[in-house]
Amino acid sequence: MGSGGWSRRRFVGALAGTAATAALPACGDAPSETEPPASEPGPSAPRATTSAPRGTGKTSGPRPLYLGTYTSVEGGGTGIGFATYDAESGRITGGGTLTGVANPSYLALRPDGRTLYAVNEQDDGAVTAVRLSDREVLGSRSTGGGGPCHLSVHPGGRWLLSANYTSGSVAVHPIEASGALGERTDLVKHSSPPPGPGQDGPHAHQFITSPDGGHVLAVDLGTDTVYTYRLDEKTGRLTEVAQAHTRPGAGPRHLTFHPGGRHAYLANEVDNTVAVCGYDPGTGRLSVGEAQSTGTGSGTSYPAQILVTSNGAYAYLANRGHNSLTRYAVEADGARLRLLDTVPVAGDFPRQIAFSPDGSLLFAANQKSSTASVFHVNTRSGELRLAGEPFASPVAVCALPL
Repeated sequence: MGSGGWSRRRFVGALAGTAATAALPACGDAPSETEPPASEPGPSAPRATTSAPRGTGKTSGPRPLYLGTYTSVEGGGTGIGFATYDAESGRITGGGTLTGVANPSYLALRPDGRTLYAVNEQDDGAVTAVRLSDREVLGSRSTGGGGPCHLSVHPGGRWLLSANYTSGSVAVHPIEASGALGERTDLVKHSSPPPGPGQDGPHAHQFITSPDGGHVLAVDLGTDTVYTYRLDEKTGRLTEVAQAHTRPGAGPRHLTFHPGGRHAYLANEVDNTVAVCGYDPGTGRLSVGEAQSTGTGSGTSYPAQILVTSNGAYAYLANRGHNSLTRYAVEADGARLRLLDTVPVAGDFPRQIAFSPDGSLLFAANQKSSTASVFHVNTRSGELRLAGEPFASPVAVCALPL
C-alpha cells in the first residue's frame, strides 16, 4: 500500500487485463551497452560468495547487488537489475538487466548463493528462479494468488515462502537441487479474523522464518494479524499454531527479529507506528506491544521496512511519505526501542532497505525517485552517513546486496 497512484492495490488491479503481456520482455527502451538482450546472457553475473558475518569487518572489492522493479508501470524497469557496489565507498556500478521477468518487486537468495528468486507481482501471481552463474531463468511457478509482494527462502534452502498481497494468502514451493522450483505444496488464505477498519479483505505482506527455525510467520496488513505456522519440512504443508493481533487499523507490514530471538519489531503501515513484540520459540506465539512513534510527525508516512543490526544495538525504519530513515536504540536485551532521530533518505518513497552482509552499509530502494541510496553505518553510534549520490535505477523497489 502506498499513496495516490502508487498504492499496491491500484497497481495490481490495473494489471488484471495485462498480466499475460507483462511477462514478455519490455520493448519500449533500447538496452544500454551494458544491458544484454533477453535472448542471450550478458557478462557473467558476479558469483555469490560466502560473506563475512555482519559486524565482523569489511569485505573488499566489488560485491554483487540485485535490484527489483516494476516492469508494467510508466518509467519502470525491464527486469531484474544486476549491479555491483564497492564495499568501502558504497558506490554502485550498473551491470545490465535480466529481461523477461515480470514485475520482480521483491528478491531473495538461496543460502548456497547460486539461485536468485523473484516475485512476479501481478494479478496472476508467480515466483521465478534465476541461476546466477549464467543468468539463466529456471522457470516460474504460480503462487495461487494475486499480487505476490514478498518471498523468503527457508534456512535449509529446500522451501520458498511467498505472500500474496491482493488475495491475502501465503504459498510454499519446494526448491529442487538445481535451484528450480517445484509445484506448490500449500496455499493458505487468511480467512479470519475479519478485515480491519478500512480494509476490503486480507492482504498478506510478508512471510518469513523465525530465528530458531521452528516456525514461519506471515504478516497480514488487511486483518491486522501476524499468523504463526509450523512448516512440515517433509511435505511442505503449513499448520497454523497462533495468531497475534495489532490494534485495529494498524496495518502491519513488516516484521524483523532481534538477534537474541526473543523479540521482534513490527512496522505498521496504516497508522504510522512501530511495535516491540515478544516471541516464544517454543510455541511460536508473538505478543504485540504498544504502538510507538516513528518520529515522522503527524503527516501520512507509510512505514515500509524495519531492520536491526547484527549486534542488536540499533534498528532502522524506512518511512515513505516522510522520505526518511528513523534510527532507534535497542535496549533491555531487545525489549525496548528508543527513538533517536530521523535522517533524509536522499530519495522519494523508500520502499525497502537492506544491510550489506558485513553491516557497514545500508541500501534504500526509492520507488518514486527511481534511485537506490547507500549509507555508511557507524557500528558504534548507529549513525548513518550518505555515501555519495544515489544510483539511478528505474522504479527501484528492492535492493539485495551480497
